Amino acid sequence: MKSFYFVINKYIDIIKITDITRLFLQEKRRFMNKKVIVALGGNAIQRGNGATAKEQQDACFETGKQIVRLIEAGYQVIISHGNGPQVGNILLQQSAANSEKLPAMPLDTCVAMTQGMIGYWLQNSLDEILASSKIDKKAVTVITHTLVDQNDLAFHEPTKPVGPFYNAEEAREVHLSFGYAMVEDAGRGYRRVVPSPKPVDIMEKESIKTLVDKGFVVIAGGGGGIPVIKKGNKYVGVEAVIDKDLASEKMAELLDADYFVVLTAVENVAINFGKPEQKNLFKVSASEMKQYAKEGHFAPGSMLPKVEAAIAFVESKPGRISIITSLEEATEALSGFAGTRITQ
Repeated sequence: MKSFYFVINKYIDIIKITDITRLFLQEKRRFMNKKVIVALGGNAIQRGNGATAKEQQDACFETGKQIVRLIEAGYQVIISHGNGPQVGNILLQQSAANSEKLPAMPLDTCVAMTQGMIGYWLQNSLDEILASSKIDKKAVTVITHTLVDQNDLAFHEPTKPVGPFYNAEEAREVHLSFGYAMVEDAGRGYRRVVPSPKPVDIMEKESIKTLVDKGFVVIAGGGGGIPVIKKGNKYVGVEAVIDKDLASEKMAELLDADYFVVLTAVENVAINFGKPEQKNLFKVSASEMKQYAKEGHFAPGSMLPKVEAAIAFVESKPGRISIITSLEEATEALSGFAGTRITQ
């Protein structure tokens, strides 16, 4: 009789294990093929004072580890990234070497340079980590053009600081020599300011979609994309910088992503940030976030564009979800255990 009960109990244990396994597989299948746009902040590429190529490659490798966690969880991942420090360094190099024999490259070309450079670092890192993790996938970088409207009011009101700092006399000489608009930047000196028009279209969207459908991990839209306007049958680069988060959101819309994930230096968006009454936000509606933005809780040029991009994605189609969190918490945030999740 004892052996009979042993067999029955053993059979029940097997059923329990099978049920748990089935539930796990069902949960994993729920995320399979969910499309995620991950917008990396500057800290994902350059941490601290690390400005050398080796230091930035090391940062990309650590970032790659977190991205591969998302891939292991079954998500289709498309990566976009910022380029602020990198394009600033390139502009500084171009300015220092500028001469009649070696003229400086225009801003749109400098953005293209950063796309290739950062894409190269991220792609190498991801390919190495994917191979080590026995995941049969490869990364690919797409040099991305972002269409803007040549009549965008931003072209008449340049506001985005780029490049090196100058003293007042140097700024005057730069303005007279090149016609650049120059403004004082937070008491640290004068900098060139350029237009920051809104993204209208991502020119490589069909190519990116095809690569994602084929199973590639795509890196695209770096630095907000290379800004171009349409003139007749051709597209022409312009001296502008497109906000990385707004361009990433536009790409998320056009690729019909399920999730738009903005990675930044903090785990959660907060209201009353830095004050004793600071409150971290976890699950909030788009309308609530709009109200918080209206009340001035999010700093322009910092958290505000991230929040605006997240709201735009959520409102673009029913069922879409935006998440703002840190790189380290990305996987947990997609599972609902971390970060600020914004829904309709």
